[in-house]
Amino acid sequence: MLLIDVCSLVYKELNQLSVSFTYCSMQSDGSIPFGSCQINTTLGKLIILNLRPLPCMMGYKAFIKVESECYKWLSSLVLILLVLPWTSTSLKVDFYKTTCPSAEAIVRRAINKAVSLNPGIVVGLIRMHFHDYFVRGCDGSVLLESTPSNPSEREHPADNPSLRGFEVINEAKAQIEAECPHTVLCVDILAFAARDSASKVGGINYAVPIERIDGRVSISNEVAQNLPPPTFNAQQLINSFKRKGLSVDEMVTLFGAHSIGVSHYSSFSNHLYSFNAMFPQDPSMDPKFGTLLKTKCPPCSNDIDDNIVALDASTPNRLDNNYYRGLKNHRGLLTSDQTLLTSPSTKPMVLSNVKQASSIWALKFAKAMVHMGSIDVLTASQGEIRKSCSVVN
Repeated sequence: MLLIDVCSLVYKELNQLSVSFTYCSMQSDGSIPFGSCQINTTLGKLIILNLRPLPCMMGYKAFIKVESECYKWLSSLVLILLVLPWTSTSLKVDFYKTTCPSAEAIVRRAINKAVSLNPGIVVGLIRMHFHDYFVRGCDGSVLLESTPSNPSEREHPADNPSLRGFEVINEAKAQIEAECPHTVLCVDILAFAARDSASKVGGINYAVPIERIDGRVSISNEVAQNLPPPTFNAQQLINSFKRKGLSVDEMVTLFGAHSIGVSHYSSFSNHLYSFNAMFPQDPSMDPKFGTLLKTKCPPCSNDIDDNIVALDASTPNRLDNNYYRGLKNHRGLLTSDQTLLTSPSTKPMVLSNVKQASSIWALKFAKAMVHMGSIDVLTASQGEIRKSCSVVN
């Protein structure tokens, strides 16, 4: 049984918390089904999602407690999603609580400052965390700059120019080094930054398990060998994510990050003009959507890759489950997006995410992000604590 802590929802209204508890029926495998529990509050009944098979005897009722601690956010109503470690690694929450208690606050301030200047920076930071994970695991290798003899990951076309925010990570690291020298890992700063970015654009907050280690190697050629391209079909995507330790449902959930940001023409041109020998345009695409895209990105023009299109035109600046509604309407921008609906292996999950409340998908996204960040973690002997995130010591 996985040792995953329960995800608690905390609601606050005018600094007063008023809740009552309910019991939730447990399934035969010891888990509590999604949406099976309710919390009564002054705001009405709220569905919650359990993330842990509770340590109860089979057939008994499981009691879920709402955390009594409340957190102040941008309004009087707040949703906190607490997702704690769920693997057998040594990752810990609040690892820097005694060694560098201001670390997370410093990263959060750096994110807030960057967003005030460029709101789109959060997209690049979330992608950066994902791209870092897919190549060599979460080791901060994507942060390393090239050397004269070795082009690094960040120079690969899949990372450049889609990944942005390196300067935000470097600024946060410099401030942390000034307070807590040689203590906080760059890979942990990146994980904090991705979490804070998800919070900024989606209200998704979760505890980040840390104590990874910074890698010393970053090789551009390894990006293409590991990162799934936007032309992959569903089975290729499933195989790619499976090799990295992620389930099909986690894969579909993480693809919801495509509800924010933009894509360059080169990433979706095959969807419009060279899908296969029989159909130049993907036949599963909404024809009106295809026509609209072709007006923005004609097949032959100079500097066409400068043309960009929102991945999710409905809510391009909000991390939510509207991305799946776009897929249902056959408006997935990338081949790797729309294939999630056309494949029998992933279509039920797409439709489920369409029907679910955005808060339920947000919980799943938080859980998948935590799991992703805990896979293929280096041991201390395999890396270092970098003094600067862009170069090895």
